[in-house]
Amino acid sequence: MTIGVLALQGAFIEHENALSRLETESFEIRKKSDLNRPMDGLILPGGESTVMGKLLKDLKLFDPLKEMLEGGLPVLGTCAGLILLASHLADSDTVHFGTLPVTVRRNAYGRQLGSFYTENYFEGIGMVPMKFIRAPYIEAAGSSTQILAVVDNRITAVRYKNQLGISFHPELTDNLMIHRYFLNMTGLLNNM
Repeated sequence: MTIGVLALQGAFIEHENALSRLETESFEIRKKSDLNRPMDGLILPGGESTVMGKLLKDLKLFDPLKEMLEGGLPVLGTCAGLILLASHLADSDTVHFGTLPVTVRRNAYGRQLGSFYTENYFEGIGMVPMKFIRAPYIEAAGSSTQILAVVDNRITAVRYKNQLGISFHPELTDNLMIHRYFLNMTGLLNNM
């Protein structure tokens, strides 16, 4: 069982390290031929969503990944990854994959100085550390989208079918519960 990690830009190595600690194989997706490897799930890391969106198209990764997501491939999108998945952006007409029925506000907490750390409740897990870095938040979620976490009255984590979208960075903490939750979604782990 293997997880593909989009490795164009951003915090992909930290996700790979978390998966390794959970004894789960991963590989980096940098070019179209990387998609020939079988994967049981996909991680879209934090980074810069505009740059990632452009690179996805320039490297011919966008269409095959969108097709995989629409086909039900389990995905974890963190920060910029959440933006890539969102069906609407509150501050832009741009839509990337558009497979997650949410409206996201980019850089909602301000610039780098607006970054912060908290611990909060995550549905199905309990209290988890949450590191927000130039983070988005979810302004609205579709009726079939499950809200998993709320911080300061703002939605910060959702699940829709096999898609998990989070506005914070679980890969930048020592806690593996979010990654474990995602692996459970893929069927790679039998219990949390």
